[in-house]
Amino acid sequence: MTEAIGRGVRWFSVSIACALLTACASSGTVVLLPENDGRATAVTVRQGDKEVVLDQPYAAAKATALGPRSYSSSAREVDAQFGAALAAQPSRASSFTLYFVEGKDEFTEESKKVVDQILSEIARRPVPDVLVVGHTDAVGNDQYNDALGQQRAETVRAALMRLGIPSTDIHAISRGKRAPAVPTADGVAEPRNRRVEIVVR
Repeated sequence: MTEAIGRGVRWFSVSIACALLTACASSGTVVLLPENDGRATAVTVRQGDKEVVLDQPYAAAKATALGPRSYSSSAREVDAQFGAALAAQPSRASSFTLYFVEGKDEFTEESKKVVDQILSEIARRPVPDVLVVGHTDAVGNDQYNDALGQQRAETVRAALMRLGIPSTDIHAISRGKRAPAVPTADGVAEPRNRRVEIVVR
């Protein structure tokens, strides 16, 4: 059995692709695909007690009788071999962050400019699913911040609905102060934590 492990990493396994293709001659191949934002990533491919690390774009590993064998692939080779399977995969999620005025569910001026980008991303997806997650800073108790985070998430959800996004496509939840972008001591006002994250799938 070949196992590929990588957190937040874009990689492609031919064994998964075989389920999508009518003619697939091989299985047990993993290719590390480049990230859209240029981040350096890596994936560890394990077969039995042997493993190889892929840490360059288009680095690949194939299962063999002696364990995983690594080799270099290319964008052209990946497209030629796996283009149909990659095209059949759902579009990758896109994330946006909106920031709020302290203690309120009111957008900052900069965040108002991001709304058009969110609408464009939703419009380009045939069946969009939008998750809206409200966050707060560490001022106030958990109950207060849970409610404020939900209020902020609902504000964004309502704004998207007014702009024509169906309510059934938008889900709003709160994390309160439990998932800060910038860790702080309790009671600290941190503008970067007063936010709503929007994930469009």
